[in-house]
Amino acid sequence: MQMNDSQRIAAPIDKVWEALNDADVLKAAIPGCEELIKHSDTELEAKVKLKVGPVKATFGGKVTLNDLDPPNGYTIEGEGSGGVAGFARGGAKVRLEADGPDATILHYDVDAKVGGKLAQLGARLIDSTAKRLAGEFFTAFGEQVAPQTSEEENPETAESAEAADTPEKKGWLGGLFGGKKKPSDEDDKVSEAAE
Repeated sequence: MQMNDSQRIAAPIDKVWEALNDADVLKAAIPGCEELIKHSDTELEAKVKLKVGPVKATFGGKVTLNDLDPPNGYTIEGEGSGGVAGFARGGAKVRLEADGPDATILHYDVDAKVGGKLAQLGARLIDSTAKRLAGEFFTAFGEQVAPQTSEEENPETAESAEAADTPEKKGWLGGLFGGKKKPSDEDDKVSEAAE
């Protein structure tokens, strides 16, 4: 299976490089990652629980970083086993490109092989799951790396702005959820006339 793509991350290249080498950031970003142990600057060990179609397994494996070129990129190679579910083996070339002073384009080219029950699921399911997992990783990674917005830094301001934007509840739903409206004298006259 081969996959390549690019993702824009709203953070400077040095910060993205640092995050790509931070085990805590990676653990938080990798979908299903239960543990990620950094043995050295180039060796990691991971335990990841995944569901691919009907196959659910916990994979344990080793990851090695090669061709380090700070802060421009590296090659990541790994191999993992999920018991009877099968195995995965492969690598990825990761390249960082500055996109102005406050953003980075992360390019990646993946080449992976799967075996066992995983291989029996078919290329379409494997490819779609790999793309979904990559999307989840980059969403979580971007949230870990990108600077917070002003609303996130000051939640009280965000809540008061949200409350100001909320329209007044009207109609019978407004009466039901927004408290009953006190009957006015006009309402009394209408109900007396109806009797």
